[in-house]
Amino acid sequence: MTEIVVSILILLGGAFSILGSIGIVRFPDVYGRLHAATKSATLGVICIIIGTFLYFLLVQELFIGKLLLTILFVFMTAPVVGFMVSKSAYNVGVKLWDQSIQDDLGKAIKKAEKKARQ
Repeated sequence: MTEIVVSILILLGGAFSILGSIGIVRFPDVYGRLHAATKSATLGVICIIIGTFLYFLLVQELFIGKLLLTILFVFMTAPVVGFMVSKSAYNVGVKLWDQSIQDDLGKAIKKAEKKARQ
């Protein structure tokens, strides 16, 4: 039973990673690509590491705390990095997709500039 759970987690992590790769190729602008890469890579890596942790804990009877720290590190840093890269791209002037409907960051920047002038 343990091997089945571990196998499902590792396969699920691989599927998330493949979906992220497809998203990087298919999405039209850098912001969509970053979203696909960040979310799917985070979930994929975390599923794979949880599967590895459970394998060593339940089958090999070894507790490896470094794997738990790795999960925590990936969970906390990957979304922040994706946000910072996308905000940097926006500040540099990378254009949104032509058919994008909403630009929340642009509205927030205009609102902040308006407040600063007052």
